Amino acid sequence: MAPIPGAGLAKGLAVTLRTMTKKTVTAQYPDAQPELPPRSRGVIGLFEENCTVCMLCARECPDWCIYIDSHKETVPPVAPGGRERSRNVLDRFAIDFSLCMYCGICIEVCPFDALFWSPEFEYAETDIHELTHERDKLREWMWTVPAPPALDPAAEEPKELAAARKTAEKLAAEAAEPAPEAEQPAQTEPPAPGTPRPAKPSEPSQPSEPAEPREGES
Repeated sequence: MAPIPGAGLAKGLAVTLRTMTKKTVTAQYPDAQPELPPRSRGVIGLFEENCTVCMLCARECPDWCIYIDSHKETVPPVAPGGRERSRNVLDRFAIDFSLCMYCGICIEVCPFDALFWSPEFEYAETDIHELTHERDKLREWMWTVPAPPALDPAAEEPKELAAARKTAEKLAAEAAEPAPEAEQPAQTEPPAPGTPRPAKPSEPSQPSEPAEPREGES
């Protein structure tokens, strides 16, 4: 069957007319910001107070894009006569996002919750050297980290909370129990006047040793 002239044009116009009646889905960025999922991997934020300079994130990074510098500081003893201690003080924490592949290993291995994912993604630069962001910039991105999602109400209670609640209930039950009274000797009524007192039991007499004979006595 020979094709009808103009059939393709009519089909294209029909698609155009059908789409014109639908609501547009184009996001007018940057006037309208996109709604990102809560676990978007935009950039890494640093919570500096939790960082202990353990260097675990830098060692586990497969791209070696985390740079950390620190120095040791002596802490005076808390109590008099105690021992001085030393701690690491963070001097530099930088991430080169031109090398970062957004794997999230540094966030997962951090034992003190100092690194977090932020949905912030508007940090493009014209110079690749400016993609190395220091701790001040990472600290600013920390405030764009969304709050963690609420726990599922039907989820099982964590074992730590269950153990703590059981211990608290046990201590409360022990505190509510009355203290056992000390045993006191039974009190007897005083004897009537004129009644002789019972004699005390005499101690058994011990046999006396024989006297030694004097001189001249047989």
